Amino acid sequence: MTERKGNSMTITWREILVFLILFAANLIQAITGFAGTLLGMPPTIQLIGVDEAKSVLAILDQLSCLLIVLTGFRHINWKEFGKMAVLMVIGMFLGMKIFEVFPIQQLLTLYGVMILCIALWKLFGQNFLKPDKKTFGTETAEESSEAESLLHLAGMLLVILAAGVVHGMFVSGGALLVIYASGALKEKEEFRATMAMLWVTIGCYLTGNQIQAGHFNSHVIFLCAAGVIPLFAGIWIGTKLVKKIKQETFLKLTYVLLIISGVLAIV
Repeated sequence: MTERKGNSMTITWREILVFLILFAANLIQAITGFAGTLLGMPPTIQLIGVDEAKSVLAILDQLSCLLIVLTGFRHINWKEFGKMAVLMVIGMFLGMKIFEVFPIQQLLTLYGVMILCIALWKLFGQNFLKPDKKTFGTETAEESSEAESLLHLAGMLLVILAAGVVHGMFVSGGALLVIYASGALKEKEEFRATMAMLWVTIGCYLTGNQIQAGHFNSHVIFLCAAGVIPLFAGIWIGTKLVKKIKQETFLKLTYVLLIISGVLAIV
């Protein structure tokens, strides 16, 4: 992306679209605590390029999440935060290495297909595989339950690690992390605050890495500064809406957002 020249204050149609995306993404971020960058990244990449998109959304996402943390600090689940943070950081190192090797569009397409499958399964698939407990003996059912619990735990830990990998590549690992977090963090306020605290923490490292790589040019600085306006507008409206959304509706909205983000990543 070409940097802004001189002191020109002319705003291009691409920048206007970026600001509209920032408004919508942060409105959703205020409601869910995770989906802002997830939804904003694919279209922003198309508008201003991958390096600038990652830099702008990383900075503004940190600011957005910081506001959620400040207003919901007492709801943070520190035990789950620590577990997710450690595995996410490990995954991020792997993700940044993968990003340097493979073509961007191939990675985006694979990511989009993956989160589409996950979201559709969460919405529809689990109802088809509920075992009939009456067909098992007591001991067999207990043994089966224990084995399933261990497999589930191992699977969820791998999901967190994979979320870190994706976050290291596209600063949008929320699509995978929500698979674990939506089960571990039962209340929506706890979910929002804990997820937001996680993004603020790991975002500090990513932003430092991007600054060191020279991605913060004058155009990125302009978008970050001007983007504060749609960011605050989206957060303000989203914060008002979240108090009116029921828990069941909240969870369904979360999975629908995953479907949308998967489609945007593929297109």
